Amino acid sequence: MVTGASRGIGRAIAIRFAAEGANVAMIARTQEPHPKLPGTIHTAAADVAAAGGDVLPLVADVRDDKALTDAVERVVERFGGIDILVNNAGSVDLTGAEQIGMQRYDHMQAVNLRAPFLLSKLALPHLRTSARAGRNPHILTLSPPLNMNPEHVGNGVAYTVSKYGVSIATVGLAHEFRSYGIGVNSLWPRTKIDTAAVRNLLGGEEAVAASRNPFICADAALLVVTSPASTYTGRLLLDEDVLASHGRTDLDRYRVVPGTGALANDLFIDA
Repeated sequence: MVTGASRGIGRAIAIRFAAEGANVAMIARTQEPHPKLPGTIHTAAADVAAAGGDVLPLVADVRDDKALTDAVERVVERFGGIDILVNNAGSVDLTGAEQIGMQRYDHMQAVNLRAPFLLSKLALPHLRTSARAGRNPHILTLSPPLNMNPEHVGNGVAYTVSKYGVSIATVGLAHEFRSYGIGVNSLWPRTKIDTAAVRNLLGGEEAVAASRNPFICADAALLVVTSPASTYTGRLLLDEDVLASHGRTDLDRYRVVPGTGALANDLFIDA
């Protein structure tokens, strides 16, 4: 079950998991094309189906409790349970504390922090069933390591609070769910990733040239959720480190523009 699955990292994870034979439930809001946000839940679902998976596209706003409750019920009805939850949906606004409106603040808290917490609660009974059946259940959330460098924390503090909050939730849920045999981890890219946020908010084409494609995160995500849930839990991981721990250090194939200059670090990552 993957949220924010219509584009970017969520879409890449859904495709990668489908290529391994997974049944994939995709949650996203986008039904109609957007001039600055290519792709919809329907085009992404077609890509996932082409990769080999059985796909259930679900249109839902992760801020809507009933929509998420209904989505979990539909996934269980269709596939018989939930083994992996990927909390990928996110909202980015780096406006400073003095200028940001509280509606935008609340929106980021709802999408980035509250929704992953709620989905983890809703999925828990099914993840416990998965654990009892020996299916190695995992929750994976796209959120960063807790870098307390003030230059990072203070760069759009409203956004930081939401993303660091869900990283703290990862550590806490991992502790709470450990006895059930459920792995709970977070994953974050070391470098910028070619997503709509980077293209539209975080540097445009210049930043894209210094970015990697989303499949580096998808490959890392697959390695995380296929690790033993009982022991591989409570970690705030970087994609590069996950790949390196499995002997994968040649990452040139993930460059968006091969042979260009240095890659740009993602948010919250020191040089």
